[in-house]
Amino acid sequence: MENTQATVEILNDLVQINNDRIEGYQRASKDLKDEHADLKSLFTRLIGQSQGYKLVLATEVSALGKDIETGTTTSGKIHRVWLDVKAAFTGHDTHDILEECEFGEDAILKAYRTALEDENLPAYLRETVSQQESELLESHDQIKALRDSVQ
Repeated sequence: MENTQATVEILNDLVQINNDRIEGYQRASKDLKDEHADLKSLFTRLIGQSQGYKLVLATEVSALGKDIETGTTTSGKIHRVWLDVKAAFTGHDTHDILEECEFGEDAILKAYRTALEDENLPAYLRETVSQQESELLESHDQIKALRDSVQ
């Protein structure tokens, strides 16, 4: 029972960080100017990616007979408030938006690495979480390359 609860906490933490990522990309997409349809399309794809990850993780939580987290993390909420304040003073510069997206990608990668290091994550879930982490690393690198290409 204790291992089940620990597993549920790990999975729900990943659900919450994916919720943060979804909200972050929705906000970033809203902040982009209309001429950045390519970035808006990328952000929509990344939102879909996290929604898919959430579905897989939530299915596992449900299979364990526990409740699924539906909120976001406190740190994610604080970060979004900071972004609102920053945007009020600096505007919605594409480089800044991509920089903040990279910050979010760093945060989700850290959460996934922490989950993978946790001994309470069962082997049958480790492969799923590892696959998601690998795909997130690719997304991170794409966002970072885009950020580096924009002056």
